[in-house]
Amino acid sequence: MAAPEERAEEIVIAGEIPQSFDARANWPECKSIGMIRDQSACGSCWAVSAASAMSDRLCVQSKGGIKAILSAADILSCCAECGYGCQGGWPIEAWRYLVREGVCTGGAYGQENVCKPYPFYPCGHHEGQKYHGPCPRELFKTPECSKQCNGPYNKTYEEDKFFGKSAYYLPNSMAAIQKEIMTNGPVQAVMKTYQDFSFYKGGIYMHAAGALTGAKSVKLIGWGSENGVPYWLVANTWNSDWGENGYFRILRGTDECGIESQVVAGMMRV
Repeated sequence: MAAPEERAEEIVIAGEIPQSFDARANWPECKSIGMIRDQSACGSCWAVSAASAMSDRLCVQSKGGIKAILSAADILSCCAECGYGCQGGWPIEAWRYLVREGVCTGGAYGQENVCKPYPFYPCGHHEGQKYHGPCPRELFKTPECSKQCNGPYNKTYEEDKFFGKSAYYLPNSMAAIQKEIMTNGPVQAVMKTYQDFSFYKGGIYMHAAGALTGAKSVKLIGWGSENGVPYWLVANTWNSDWGENGYFRILRGTDECGIESQVVAGMMRV
């Protein structure tokens, strides 16, 4: 498949960009924006963040008409082109899967009245967690792809699917990313992670110490400034007992940890 077309920067950044923006406040009818998910002991942040941003965009782009919570489990287990399941994957491929195959409803572990809830229980991701026990030492295995809904549910798997119209990368441009969030809803980003990120408790994160530990996919929902320091407002996938109630802020405008260089999103069929 051809690489997704980058949006023309001069089109995207037209219009005035406010000093601060929070998608939760801008679209209060879209409760999914404020939901923090938990990837558990599975390297599924790429699928979890994708499903989260897709759910937000479905609501935003339908003007609050569609409030379905889309399934990270469906993307994780059934998108063969996406990568390696619990061993990691490619966010852009999740958005292409949404266009090509559609994604069913899901949500958190144990969620009822959805097609495919998340298969793994919440677990702590940092020292001194408040709500959950420790994660297993070994990663869970990627679930097998099932083309049917779990348990009693009033739709078939195929009937339950929602689809995207497009999947694309955003330019590595602060203004382009801001305009995209304001116009079409939260976006998905990838950042490099270092040892000090695991110990984040609050404030504006800037990498200061520790070795590179990998990469993490997250959801950008807004921005602001504190004491003159610009930041992105970001939803992580380590439950609400990490960071600032599951969120973190990271330096904005300098591609800190690569947060601005691999931003993906898509338009929904509504």
